[in-house]
Amino acid sequence: MIRVLLVDDQALLRAGLRMILDNADDMAVVGEAADGGDVVPLVAETGPDVVLMDIRMPDVDGVEATSLVRARFDRPRILILTTFDLDEYVYAALRAGASGFILKDTLAPDLLSAIRAVARGDAIVAPAVTKRLIERHIGTSADPMPRSDLELRTLTEREREVLELIARGLSNAEIAGRLFLSEGTVKGHVSRILAKLELRDRVQAVVFAYECGLVRAGTW
Repeated sequence: MIRVLLVDDQALLRAGLRMILDNADDMAVVGEAADGGDVVPLVAETGPDVVLMDIRMPDVDGVEATSLVRARFDRPRILILTTFDLDEYVYAALRAGASGFILKDTLAPDLLSAIRAVARGDAIVAPAVTKRLIERHIGTSADPMPRSDLELRTLTEREREVLELIARGLSNAEIAGRLFLSEGTVKGHVSRILAKLELRDRVQAVVFAYECGLVRAGTW
């Protein structure tokens, strides 16, 4: 069973989400919170696999709550709920350690698929969407998190090539075609890149590539 914690300040929305998840054979709602400030103790108490996190809440928002969870726990994975796909807070939440985001008007089957994907360890935001977010918000954050060139130097030349193509929004299959490699080889490179840079998923890899200057907004 995938254990899910619901965090949203709207009780009606939480009730709707609970109904959808309760009808799924492989999911269980283990708790609810109306504010991000309640998330850390609830994570410690309930041990969820996925937190479905509202981005905008009146006291502690989803960005801060994501940072608090990531500072304390390796799990759960965090899936951000937002009204707009270019919400000004989404980029900050991805930087803080969220594994992706979905819109609040997402259809139920797509919501369940997203939760399953995140629970498996996948990132459910397409790199191209993340790229748009970064190009809109890079350099505008009040709390920049620059990455060191030393981190980039831990990668081999081939791994740097793969990372750059990830950041440009290419899939593993597209990277394989571009570099004349097998898709399995590309998957291996991606796994090593994430391990060396201590990143959780491809979304985090895209953010890293921009922040270390490997790719730059608006240059391609």
